[in-house]
Amino acid sequence: MSTLPASTRPTRISLAVRDSSTMLRRNLLHARRYPSLTLNLLLTPVMLLLLFVYIFGDVMSAGIGGADRSDYIAYIVPGILMMTIGGTVIGTAVSVATDMNEGIIARFRTMAIHRGSVLVGHVIGSVLQCVAGVVLVGGVAVAIGFRSTDATALEWLAAFGLLVLFALALTWIAVGMGLASPNAEAAANSAQPLILLPLISSAFIPADTMPGWFRPIAEYQPFTPAIETLRGLLLGTEIGDNWWIALVWCLGLAVLGYRWSASKFNSDPK
Repeated sequence: MSTLPASTRPTRISLAVRDSSTMLRRNLLHARRYPSLTLNLLLTPVMLLLLFVYIFGDVMSAGIGGADRSDYIAYIVPGILMMTIGGTVIGTAVSVATDMNEGIIARFRTMAIHRGSVLVGHVIGSVLQCVAGVVLVGGVAVAIGFRSTDATALEWLAAFGLLVLFALALTWIAVGMGLASPNAEAAANSAQPLILLPLISSAFIPADTMPGWFRPIAEYQPFTPAIETLRGLLLGTEIGDNWWIALVWCLGLAVLGYRWSASKFNSDPK
């Protein structure tokens, strides 16, 4: 029995915060020591940005009714930023699957730590990496000519909040994929839709210009309303119903991913 006075004993919340902070530091140290996976995942959106701007920019700009390449830069950047998040969280799925496969999570289950801290550390670390990736890709976009001069401070804040919320939602899904996968390779394969879905969204061309049979695939998925909302916030275009649809997608995916991850984490190892 503890001899500490009740007023000085650590509370359940303080223990959870302490253990989650420890797990967060662990994941950030892993990301710093082994940056190749994150850099490889960030390379895809950067290369697509440069490819579509400098190789297809003039043609694509004419396709969306723009006057020159700068119009297409403005159009494509919000989609590339969302794709950056989708690509970054693949690394989270791989990291979680690696921990599962190497028995680290099984060992954490037996230790006197807050059980949820293991997953919380992965999630917060992934969201921070997503934010860093968005800043990096956004810096490349600014360097090649992207400008958002019409956005107010409130719109910039809303755009940042949307990116963080979207990263949080996809991260919980990626954590579930990692926990459900038998190895890191399977986790990377199962998470591929998170980077493929933006390719069939409104990231590169407007959804209403797609063939009739293909258009519903682009319209009824989480990336398109999130991209259109971000585009509207940064460029002043019409948002319409996309903001609340994006919000519903983010909250729904976050809840689904959390419940899936918690169920897999708390289940007895086979």
